Amino acid sequence: MEFESLQRDLEAARAGTLDMGTLARRLRELNLPAALPPKYGEVLAKLADRMESSALFDGESCSFSQADLLGALEHWAQKAQEKLRSNEKGAG
Repeated sequence: MEFESLQRDLEAARAGTLDMGTLARRLRELNLPAALPPKYGEVLAKLADRMESSALFDGESCSFSQADLLGALEHWAQKAQEKLRSNEKGAG
């Protein structure tokens, strides 16, 4: 999966048309831009782990709030985009 499709998958998960297990699998297949530091991949892998765990439960549980996980993924994506933009400005 390409990095650019992440936003589309995030929106589909929020709308309920993409389940958390599938989203977690797609996150693991995500091709991160080489300009992102390795830490971004580590954080994304941890989010995918938590999403897989949340997929075992219907809806919300006290341990795995799917809404919170999607919010964390959205925050991660925003930070990744900011990092990529700052890298471009630094190289330009």
